[in-house]
Amino acid sequence: MRIWLDQVQDEPFRWDETVSIAPETLDRPELLHLGPIHWRGQVTFADPGYYLQAKASYSQSLSCIRCLKPIEEESEVDVELLVLEERPPLAAGEHALQEEELGVLYAEGKELDLDPILVEQLQLNVPMKPLCREDCKGLCPHCGADRNLEPCGCATASADPRWGALAALKGSLAEKN
Repeated sequence: MRIWLDQVQDEPFRWDETVSIAPETLDRPELLHLGPIHWRGQVTFADPGYYLQAKASYSQSLSCIRCLKPIEEESEVDVELLVLEERPPLAAGEHALQEEELGVLYAEGKELDLDPILVEQLQLNVPMKPLCREDCKGLCPHCGADRNLEPCGCATASADPRWGALAALKGSLAEKN
């Protein structure tokens, strides 16, 4: 949805809609399914820019990073941004993001596109490491059995081959003493 900012100066623009976004759009492999998103909010004129306040409610299905079981969860995202029309000129070279810039969005011209804002907020709301439960034991790396259901018969202590050279050195030092 696009908002013409010059029309917002007289009275706030409000929206209340339900949208669908494909999980592939968010580029998060742990996200299996994204339910319909109820997206509502308003944009009001607040000199020198505009104040955007919105809320999105939806359900998402994620894959547990340890056992790969699907996790269903209801989510809500609150958005508050100051929208400015012009970006201040940047100094040459790299620019460090300042704390006061975190809640600021620069619109391109007199038009504000809400879709990228919603997609960004959905991406930020996907957990980095989703777990079905805190004590999830995961899958056995050898046989693939779900350790939450039953213990497998595989040996649990296997030496990491990358430490082999160090173990050999330690063994030779022990023999010399």
